Amino acid sequence: MLDIKRIRENLDDIKKAMDRRGEKEFDLDAVIALDDERRELLKEVEVMKGEMNIESKKIPQLIKEGKDVTADKARLKELSDKIKVEDEKVKKVQEELRYRLLRIPNVPNEKVPQGETDADNIEERKWGEPRKFDFDFKAHWDIGTDLGILDFERAAKITGSRFTLYKDKGARLERSLYNFFLDTNTGVNGYTEFIPPFMANANSFLGTGQLPKFEEDMFKVDNGYYLIPTAEVPLTNIHANEILPYDALPLNYTAYTPCFRSEAGSAGRDTRGLVRQHQFNKVEMVKICTPEESYNELEKLTANAEYLLQQLGLPYRVVRICTGDLGFTAAFKYDLEVWMPSYNRYVEISSCSNCEDFQARRAGIRFKRSKDSKAEYCHTLNGSGLAVGRALAAILENYQQEDGSVVVPEVLRPYMGVDVITKK
Repeated sequence: MLDIKRIRENLDDIKKAMDRRGEKEFDLDAVIALDDERRELLKEVEVMKGEMNIESKKIPQLIKEGKDVTADKARLKELSDKIKVEDEKVKKVQEELRYRLLRIPNVPNEKVPQGETDADNIEERKWGEPRKFDFDFKAHWDIGTDLGILDFERAAKITGSRFTLYKDKGARLERSLYNFFLDTNTGVNGYTEFIPPFMANANSFLGTGQLPKFEEDMFKVDNGYYLIPTAEVPLTNIHANEILPYDALPLNYTAYTPCFRSEAGSAGRDTRGLVRQHQFNKVEMVKICTPEESYNELEKLTANAEYLLQQLGLPYRVVRICTGDLGFTAAFKYDLEVWMPSYNRYVEISSCSNCEDFQARRAGIRFKRSKDSKAEYCHTLNGSGLAVGRALAAILENYQQEDGSVVVPEVLRPYMGVDVITKK
């Protein structure tokens, strides 16, 4: 979350930045007023505690001198009761201040373009050329159904809509993709691999910014845990409430997990196929680094995600996300969008975000430059490397053949054991 000191010292600039976002759900002046009230209450409490400390030290001496201390003890009791009342006021004000701070989004970097929707995002670069078909191409859901490798109807019978049953070469292709992503992230790009829990507690979700604002987008388990919407949540929280040594940074972590999202508010959007599912597989990349290196690390993170798409031979573009499409926790974000013939457009397959110190403040992730230096907040970054189901959909569509078969990208053939997926 934002540092209250930063808000106080840069109130006008932060108001302008939030106006750029188009955010109207919070009142920065009310936040400052609460902080003022908190400060005044703390001063009053400190004065009373100081007085109580002085008076309490007098009583043993008065008793020693044989004097009556009944009135003095009554005064101390009165002070103690007042302090308890004021402490409770401080607690309530601090809770209200925290409630408001947790709902304020990150401040967009000055290089984030102004805009309201994804139509206002700025294209940075493209890689590869969309394929020109000399036959009537199909959408991935039809290709997968015809080949017998994707079964949407039986998945709906088992669970409901927006779930998929992968079968035979479909299951193998999905598994090949996330193994390829992990092998590349660890073997080529130097990430450390984890298998984290697929559920996390509320504190972890507070740390990465999904709670409290986006609770409706998540699946909650009866015992209070939540199914993770991305491995960003457990990977970032590995170092929650820790102070890291300077020479350990940057940390580069990667993990494959299933991801679970309710997709609240997305009715009617990309309802067919693999693009918008309640459960999907994803390989995530997370970086924890020093503030001065975070934008260099963002470029590396984005390049790592791009490399995966290049190895798969999938045309894509990189866009710089505008203020209206930025997301709650990001200060700056790139999206990688893969070409999908059935949509006749590029579709997001990875978001690479620099959250600066926003998540680190919420999660308590700090570092020290030396043993005797003051602890500072880290910067955290995250990016998909990559969304597996969307990568599979893009392969089916971009590598489809006129006879209904699908050519397997060369880098996946050692994993798949076949060069072409054909109908059994």
